[in-house]
Amino acid sequence: MELVLVGIAVGFLSGFFGIGGGTILVPILLALGYGMKEAVGISVTQMVFSSLFGSFLNLKKAVFKIREGLALGLGGAVGALLSGYVLKVVPEKYLEYLFLAVVTYTFFRFFTKDVDQVQQERKLPPYMLFLIGMFVGVIAISIGVGGSIFITPVLVGIFHINVKKAAAMGLFFVIFSSISGFVSLTIFGHIDYVKGLIVGISSLVGVYFGIKLAHMIDKRKFKKALVVMYGIILALTVKKVFF
Repeated sequence: MELVLVGIAVGFLSGFFGIGGGTILVPILLALGYGMKEAVGISVTQMVFSSLFGSFLNLKKAVFKIREGLALGLGGAVGALLSGYVLKVVPEKYLEYLFLAVVTYTFFRFFTKDVDQVQQERKLPPYMLFLIGMFVGVIAISIGVGGSIFITPVLVGIFHINVKKAAAMGLFFVIFSSISGFVSLTIFGHIDYVKGLIVGISSLVGVYFGIKLAHMIDKRKFKKALVVMYGIILALTVKKVFF
């Protein structure tokens, strides 16, 4: 029942913020006493469920077009294939430090970005988006997140994409990275299937209501909510790593 409730809550936040859920789920599982590598396995399983269902709902609302995320997503899938090897050779403590660094970057990137600032959207060729996705994929899955917490600030802060569209594309990216990461972690024996399925299936309920709320709220309030979420995650991660 504990995992069911966690799954519903993480699913709601996943749908609302356009993230795979690992950013939230990993700190929660660590706080509940799970080890980092076990938490990563459960998290990646949950992300497969939430990203597929959430992206389906976003595409029905025409938040973004599939072709806009394909190069990014395919790069993420290639990078995520390397995650199992990274988990095998990198000490657990270093993974915690890496997770903390990613969350810290994301928090301050969103905190300083004005979502109403009008700038020309930059264009990148597909191969560049593929390389960006590949880099994020290998790092993200190795620390148990789908990559959207890193992808979304990049799309907003560098390419000046609308924050809601960027969040939807970030969740779409998670489909590729999480499925690829799930295969890689399975090969290296890091997946607890029962716990992962409990959290993953439960999260679908939360995803549905989270996306409905995200489509109703204006982008400035949406950005403020993102900053609050990243701040809480940052505090939880700092507590786990240093105390």
